[in-house]
Amino acid sequence: MTRRLFCLFCGCLFAGVALAAVPASGQHAAAENAISLIPLPAQLTVAGGMFNVDARMTIVVADHAASTRRTARYLAGLIARTRGLHLPVKKGPATVPAIVLLRDPRAPVANREGYALDVTPQGIRVSARNDAGLFYGAVTLWQLLTPDAQRGAVRVPAVHIRDQPRFTWRGLMLDSARHFQSVAEIERLLDQLAEHKLNVFHWHLTDDQGWRIQIKRYPELTRIGAWRTPPDAGHDGEPARYGGFYTQDEIRHVVAYATARHITVVPEIDMPGHAQAVVAAYPQFGVTGRRPPVSVDWGVNPYLYNIDDATFRFITNVLDEVMALFPSKYIHVGGDEAVKDQWQASPAVQAKIHALSLKDEDALQGWLIDRVGRYLDAHGRRLIGWDEVLDGGVPADATVMSWRGTKGAIKAAQAGHDVVLSPAPDLYLDQLQSDRADETAGRIPVRDLASVYAFEPVPKELDAAQAQHVLGAQANAWTEHMPTMKHVEHAAFPRLAALSEVDWSPVAARDWSSFTRRLPAQFARYRAQGIGYADSAFAPDITLDRNAALASGTAQISLSTQAGAGILRYTRDGSAPDQHAAVYAAPFAVKLPATVQAMTFAADGSVLSSPRQRVLSQASLLSLRGNEMPNCPGSDFRLRVQPLPDATSLAPVYSINVFNTCQLYPATPMDGRASIHVDAVRLPRNYALAHEAKLVVSRPHATPFGELVVHLDQCGGPVLASMPLPDPKHGAQRFVLDATLPVQHGEHALCLIYTAPTDGPLYALDRVALMPAGTKQ
Repeated sequence: MTRRLFCLFCGCLFAGVALAAVPASGQHAAAENAISLIPLPAQLTVAGGMFNVDARMTIVVADHAASTRRTARYLAGLIARTRGLHLPVKKGPATVPAIVLLRDPRAPVANREGYALDVTPQGIRVSARNDAGLFYGAVTLWQLLTPDAQRGAVRVPAVHIRDQPRFTWRGLMLDSARHFQSVAEIERLLDQLAEHKLNVFHWHLTDDQGWRIQIKRYPELTRIGAWRTPPDAGHDGEPARYGGFYTQDEIRHVVAYATARHITVVPEIDMPGHAQAVVAAYPQFGVTGRRPPVSVDWGVNPYLYNIDDATFRFITNVLDEVMALFPSKYIHVGGDEAVKDQWQASPAVQAKIHALSLKDEDALQGWLIDRVGRYLDAHGRRLIGWDEVLDGGVPADATVMSWRGTKGAIKAAQAGHDVVLSPAPDLYLDQLQSDRADETAGRIPVRDLASVYAFEPVPKELDAAQAQHVLGAQANAWTEHMPTMKHVEHAAFPRLAALSEVDWSPVAARDWSSFTRRLPAQFARYRAQGIGYADSAFAPDITLDRNAALASGTAQISLSTQAGAGILRYTRDGSAPDQHAAVYAAPFAVKLPATVQAMTFAADGSVLSSPRQRVLSQASLLSLRGNEMPNCPGSDFRLRVQPLPDATSLAPVYSINVFNTCQLYPATPMDGRASIHVDAVRLPRNYALAHEAKLVVSRPHATPFGELVVHLDQCGGPVLASMPLPDPKHGAQRFVLDATLPVQHGEHALCLIYTAPTDGPLYALDRVALMPAGTKQ
């Protein structure tokens, strides 16, 4: 490879180099393998030599901009927290050796968020044409200085980087309406967005379950609308009252904190649906005039805004205060999941539709959204909404956020609208990232780390001109099943690392194997900052043929990881594996009883997963968690939920199907299985299903509160047992059900169905065990 290098610290530029985000060859390959940058830079080349950064090093601010000094201090603070190096910041000329930050209109970059970063044996220089570019260059430099979990001095390979993002919108949406986060927690999340070079924080502040933003003109929005009475309030740790809101001073603080990290905060104020908290506070702005409670139900609630002039004045008055707090060009107005039942039943609304010569209720929503869009335009802002805004017509300059798959983005871009790709389930962080029994709460289907990394924001249906309307991609953290920031961090990281590369790096440079090799250093950065990331992609799966093991007394064990990367080590005696444990290369046999533990390590010996364990015995193989048992055929809907809606721990969680409470215990040798033991759980039925409520399966029950019925082989098979459920008003949330089974021979599956009334609580299976004769739990 031919290179022409000029002295970086003598006022000369790096020139004449063919740069590419591909592996270096020859003598530099080992150095490049040690460069663990996420997202991958647009252009990177490795040169010869190293530069040592230790406690004697200085960060030099080489221009007169106050913003450069702020970036230097940010970099120094980040290095101190994560590497233990306390580097002084000083203003002055670009001397050697030093780390030099310079905002330079001649910097060799084209994009306003681009930067140049050069490391030579003489020093380090980061330059950019504006503040954002310099900030991102500093973030990349921090990653170069934290290649591992070590503290203190670090030797940095000589590299030359010319970098810029692929997309202008690189976002995360956080739902603060369903569950509330403190300002300190928001700041901590913003820090991570900045470190991943994400630049949009979409803040979901209002919904049926809570109004979280102080509006001084309408104090009832937070006095009433910010608080709800949970189901099972005050029971087993569930709070008697749940909620909170952000004062306007707190919001200004968050916006300033984000701005300092080059993150735009885009507020979302939902309309015309998801309005139950508003109507609870001010019933006159609803359709019926009646005051509902702030909702405790997840899902789609029926309450809509009225569409009279008084309600529009309310909306614009709220938007005035919102625009005063958020300088963002975009104001998000929601527009999604507005069930039109109340509008259809209202004579006043129907008269309005007739007076406006509109086709139907969807067109009325389009009329309202257009009116709001024109109001925002008049105040120098632009409307953005979920893709339902397309259904009834949308302002010409509106931006569309596509969540119902990618069809909305395709339709909008073909019509000339800017679009942000944020499809469910692909980029929904409340989707489970694995189907492991030990995964925490969330939705099925699984969206694992690899699927996020593989997401392509530009739909293939768009031509080159239409593709220019794609602003970027955004992940959404809906918090119905994420009550705390611990849950959010587990769901977001490392999947946001994958998204950052999707949004930033050239599509041709994305490579899954390269990404997984760069993750160990990223995990170390998370650990240094106390980020509770998920190790699901690298967690060992310990699998076997259960029935073969039951028959022979010997288990043939296979180990694997979701990511297909890392080194698996295992033990057979129940001890935690370390660097000296056996390396997994092929399935191995274990005689029952035994306990197998496994862990995943990176090539450098760093830990990629916590240990996972599987106890192997006749009893354990006959005992299955409800999370391991599939739905019965006919309904794929599945959630993992906590015992209470506002539980603060990551475990336990239980699998439920709100439409059909039926699960299958897989085919098992039934000879000698005399009884069944079930650890059962009662859960709140706090789900608003709107028009899908008709899909809920209701079954007859023979006792007042229903039964758990066990069928042989399939759900219409013979009944083997029927276990009455206790009175939900007086019984414990967790309870035990036992029943004798008639004699069976051979392998049979079991279908377990709850027949509880559908207007009462839900029930889940925590654990189901088949018991030999003469045994007790």
